[in-house]
Amino acid sequence: MTTLDPREVFLAEANELLERLETTLLDLGDRPDDTTLIDTAFRALHTIKGSGAMFGFDRVAAFTHDFETAFDLVRRGAIATSAELVNVALSAKDYIRTLIEDPDPDAAVIGDAILAELGRLVGGASAPTAAPVAVPPAESVPTGWQIGIGFAPEILQNGTNPLALLDELRELGACTVVPRLEGLPDLENLKPERLHIGWDVTLVGPVARATIEDVFLFVQDAMELTLAPLTPGLPATAPESVSPVGSDPVARAAEVAWAPVPIPVPAATRDAPVRGPSERRGPPKGTTTMRVEAERLDELMDRVGELVIAQARLSQLAGLHTDVGIKTIAEEIERLSARLRDTTMGIRMVPIGALFSRFRRLVHDLSRDLGKPVAFVTEGEETELDKTVIERLADPLVHLIRNAIDHGVEAPGRRGAAGKDPTGRIALTAEHAGAQVLVTVRDDGAGLDVARIRAKAEERGLVQPGVPLTDQQVYQFLFAPGFSTAQAVSALSGRGVGMDVVKKTIEALRGSIDISTEPGAGTAIVLRLPLTLAIIEGLLIRVGEARYVVPLAAVEECVELPADKSRGQGRDFLNIRGGLVPFLRLRNLFAAAGEPDPYQKVIIVAVGESRIGLVADQILGNHQTVIKSLSKLQADAVTFSGATILGDGTAALIIDPAQIAAGGHTAGQLDGPQEYREVA
Repeated sequence: MTTLDPREVFLAEANELLERLETTLLDLGDRPDDTTLIDTAFRALHTIKGSGAMFGFDRVAAFTHDFETAFDLVRRGAIATSAELVNVALSAKDYIRTLIEDPDPDAAVIGDAILAELGRLVGGASAPTAAPVAVPPAESVPTGWQIGIGFAPEILQNGTNPLALLDELRELGACTVVPRLEGLPDLENLKPERLHIGWDVTLVGPVARATIEDVFLFVQDAMELTLAPLTPGLPATAPESVSPVGSDPVARAAEVAWAPVPIPVPAATRDAPVRGPSERRGPPKGTTTMRVEAERLDELMDRVGELVIAQARLSQLAGLHTDVGIKTIAEEIERLSARLRDTTMGIRMVPIGALFSRFRRLVHDLSRDLGKPVAFVTEGEETELDKTVIERLADPLVHLIRNAIDHGVEAPGRRGAAGKDPTGRIALTAEHAGAQVLVTVRDDGAGLDVARIRAKAEERGLVQPGVPLTDQQVYQFLFAPGFSTAQAVSALSGRGVGMDVVKKTIEALRGSIDISTEPGAGTAIVLRLPLTLAIIEGLLIRVGEARYVVPLAAVEECVELPADKSRGQGRDFLNIRGGLVPFLRLRNLFAAAGEPDPYQKVIIVAVGESRIGLVADQILGNHQTVIKSLSKLQADAVTFSGATILGDGTAALIIDPAQIAAGGHTAGQLDGPQEYREVA
C-alpha cells in the first residue's frame, strides 16, 4: 500500500488555494469594494503561509507573510483596492507558485521586486502590529479567549508542528500557555512519535473567533478545540510570565509556574466545542469526495476496455450455442459490463468550468498589455467532458482567445468610431449536442475579412487566383501552417504559429472546427468534441470482406442506395427529403476487392454543419467500441481515428468522417456546382 506523502498533500491543497486566490483577485478587480472577496483573499494567503511553514516551505511562508501583511491594509481600510494593486497581487500569487514548484534561489530578486512594488502602493499606510481581525460592525468582539487545545496523538506523524501553531496564536495578541500534563506517561512508556500533552491558552486582545479558528484550519479534523470568551471588565493584559513558544517541549513542560489567573466563564459558553474530529467542514455526508491519481483512472479505463472486448467475445461465442444458460450468463455479463463502462466513464467526466476559469487571467493580462478593455463571459461551466479531452483542450483555447483579443476585438478608439461599446466582449461557452460537446469562442470584434484572407492565401500559393471558393473554404486557410494576416510580428502573434496547432489538436481529439463571422459584429469559432476518447458506441459495417466502425455519434440515418446509383465512380448525390447529400463509395476509397453487394447501404453522417453519405456493402449493427491508437507506422492513415478489437479477435478500423469529408473535398468528389445541376 502506498504511503501518502504529507508534502504531496500540501502541494495539492496549495494548488487549490492558489487557484482560489487568483479567482478571488480577478473578481476583486471587478468589485473592488467587496469586503467578502478581500477577506477570502486574505484567508487564502494566511492558510498558505501557515501550511507552508508546517511542511518546510520556509521561503513560501516568509514571502507570503510579507505579502499578507501588506494586503491586510486593504482589509483594515488603510488603502483602497485598485487595478494596479490587483495586478501586483496576481504577480505575487505567480511567484508563490514558483517558490512551491521550482524554488530557485536566483528568483528571489523577483520576490523582492514584487514586495517593493507592494510597498510603493501601500505608501505611508501603517503596517498592522498584530494579525488582522475582520469583524462585521454587528459582531461583538470579546476582550480575549480561553482556548483549549487537544491534538490527536498521531498528529506528529502527519508532519504537523503544534509549536508553530502556538506561535501563530502568540502573533494574535498577548497570551499565556499552560501545558496539560495529565496524559504524559512515564519515561519507559514515552513514545516520541506520539503527542502526549495538550495546552490551555489564555489570549488577551480583541480577536475574532474566526481568526483563531483559521490558525488550526489544516488540523481541524485531528484535534479538539474549545473556545470561551473572557468576561469583559478583566485586565486587558496578560500576566507577565508568558510561555515562550520555543522549540524545546521538555523545557516548556517544566515551566508550570505560569499558571493563569482563574477566569470565570459563563455557564452557557463554558468549554463550548468549536469543532472536533467528528465535525468536519466540507460537503455533508453522502457527497464526500476523495483524491484519486489520474493514472489510476486511466488504468481502470484500460481494464474496463479489456472487459468490454472479452464480453463481446463471450456474446459471440454464446450466439453459437443453443444452451439457454450460457446465453443468460452472456446477457448478464453484457449488462454488468455496460453499467461498469458507464460508471467508469462517468468518473472520468470533469466539468469544463475548471478549464474555463484558467482563461480569466489570460484575458485580464492580454487586456492590460494590449490596452483593450475586454469583458470575459463564460457559460455552460457545468458541461462535462472526459478529463483527457479537457487537458488537451487547454492549448487550443489559449490560441483562440489570444487571437480573438489581438486580431478580433478592435482598439477602443475604433470601436467608439463604429458606434460600439469601447469595452470588447469575449464569450466562452460549452453545451451538449447529442454525443458531442460544442465549445465556442465568440468575440464582438470586426469579423473576418474574406478578401484579405484570400489575398494572403494567393500570395503564399495556397490557391490559384480566380478559383471559386466558398467563404468556409477560405476560412480554412487560417489553419494552414505559418499562415497569418497580421501586418507586423508582435510578442503575441504574427508568425502564423498557433491556428495550425489548434486544428491538429482538435482533429487528434476526433473533433472538428466550424467558423462563422459577421462583418462588424464579430466571429465565432465552434469546436465540436467527443464526450470521451476511450469507449464509444459505434456502427459496425462491412466493405468488401473487411469490417469498419463508424462513430454512432456522427450517424444521422441509414438508407438504401438506389439501384440507379449502384454503379458509379463518386461525385454522386442523393435526394433525401428534398435535400441533396453527396456520398462517397467506401469500396472505391478502400480499394475493396470483389463485386459490391446488390443492395448497398448509405450511412448519412454529420460533418460540422454539412452531411455526407458513406456507401457500405452491409450494416452489421451497433458495437461497443474500445478505441486503440494506431501505431506510428500508420500515422499517415488520417482516414482512420484508431482501431478496435471485435468479438472474434480480429481488428476493425474506426472511420473518421471529418477526414473522409476533407479528402473528398480535396478530390472534388463532394462539391462543385456541376454535380448539383446533374441531380437537379
